[in-house]
Amino acid sequence: MVPTVPPAVSPHRRPPRGTVRAYFRNIRLALSTAFDGMSVTMSYMFRRPLTIQYPDKIDKPVQEMLPESYRGVLEVDMDRCTVCLQCQKICPLGCINIESCKNPETGNREVTKFDIDIGLCMYCGLCAETCNFDALDHTREFEATVTTPDQMILHFVEKPREVTKLKAAEMPVRKHKGSILQKMIPAFGRRHPQEVWTPTAYAAAPVPALKAPTATPKPAAPVASAAPSAADSPTPEQAP
Repeated sequence: MVPTVPPAVSPHRRPPRGTVRAYFRNIRLALSTAFDGMSVTMSYMFRRPLTIQYPDKIDKPVQEMLPESYRGVLEVDMDRCTVCLQCQKICPLGCINIESCKNPETGNREVTKFDIDIGLCMYCGLCAETCNFDALDHTREFEATVTTPDQMILHFVEKPREVTKLKAAEMPVRKHKGSILQKMIPAFGRRHPQEVWTPTAYAAAPVPALKAPTATPKPAAPVASAAPSAADSPTPEQAP
């Protein structure tokens, strides 16, 4: 049975507040806890840093250190694509847009549009798994930094091209992952190190010449018409 009245607390466990002993005890606890915390912080000053400045001080690009199964930006090898539309149908967000038509002259099927919105993609990998020809796959590229939202849409077909009729075993070898993106957008997924400012480089930099301010021509003052002279005034014989 639980008692209704809690047991009395002994007053000898902790000195009463307001005494000199309690005052100095609080100071000792504050100093000891601060020293414990600072000792852990100061110990990291003598350890090797675990962080590095990205991307200025890395041995090789991060893309090369990622595993092959990394789900980065999508790319498609149009030499192996049969435009079966399986990737477009299985995409839950509809970020893949494919259009094809029949060429009236040759009678062959041509693909006119193959766009992927990487800003809408959630990188689930369903499209890459359903592709039976290994044409669509994720790369190890992840730095999709652009200036406008329109640049997030990747256009893999610039002009209509004939759809391949080869079988999977007869198709050309799949291009290296990421090589198609680098040809489409050379600066895509590659951050270049920034130039480090140094006094020597600043002193060696050419100083641009200052252009002298050009004076604005003032409008010419109107010239007052001269008074008619005596030679210009009509003579009595010329007057009517």
